[in-house]
Amino acid sequence: MTGHPNLLRERRETGKGHPFALVTVNRPNALNALNRHLVEALAATFEELGADSALAGIVLTGAGDRAFVAGADISELRDLDPEAAFRFARRGQEVMRTVEGTGKPVIAAIGGYALGGGLELALACHLRVAGPKAKLGLPEVKLGVIPGYGGTQRLPRLIGRGRALRMILTGEPVGSEEALAAGLVDAVHEDVVEGAAALLDRVLANGPLAVRNALLAVDAGLSGLEDGLLTEASLFSSLAGSEDMREGTGAFLEKRPARFRGA
Repeated sequence: MTGHPNLLRERRETGKGHPFALVTVNRPNALNALNRHLVEALAATFEELGADSALAGIVLTGAGDRAFVAGADISELRDLDPEAAFRFARRGQEVMRTVEGTGKPVIAAIGGYALGGGLELALACHLRVAGPKAKLGLPEVKLGVIPGYGGTQRLPRLIGRGRALRMILTGEPVGSEEALAAGLVDAVHEDVVEGAAALLDRVLANGPLAVRNALLAVDAGLSGLEDGLLTEASLFSSLAGSEDMREGTGAFLEKRPARFRGA
């Protein structure tokens, strides 16, 4: 394996011999939470893998059996002011667009928790395979903020406005079977990397130019995404100046119930 200490990459082959990169988020002691260094490592890694013509696809997973990525590093989030929060959100959105824009199929292999920024990362992948015990959610409202890495934009596009609003407004996660029924994940498999490789084989059985151009066409058709991402970042940053965000993130880190005041 090579790569950043917290972001490992390994060349593998699918069952039908297609070469792909297995990228593993490697912070198991922190449930693979995203911090600034890891976000930048994701950007650099996906830029390199997107340019590697020897690779047919990418599978993204998390180390350990508890989490894909359990969210952002809350200790970093707590200290943001509105200006820094806007930069934080926009940079995260740019990195998710880098994942989305590799030009080759990217499949998330979700073996455990995919929460907050972790689910936003999975949403930036083109397809998703979940394990039987996976939990997927956007719990940001419980911290007094909203998703800032594209969750308010990609989730409704994927599963519809009603289901997305229920997840975003309650902050409650869904299990793998409910996620499958909603179209949030594309398959449930005991071994998520094996399942992702099998799904990748089904994609790569088709014309490679057709697959690449299909990805470009679908992405181009989501013409309102960039404006939506800018709005999301602006609203996310406005919440960073609120007492509620300080209370929500502080309560999370102190492991106590939050006492929001709406201010």
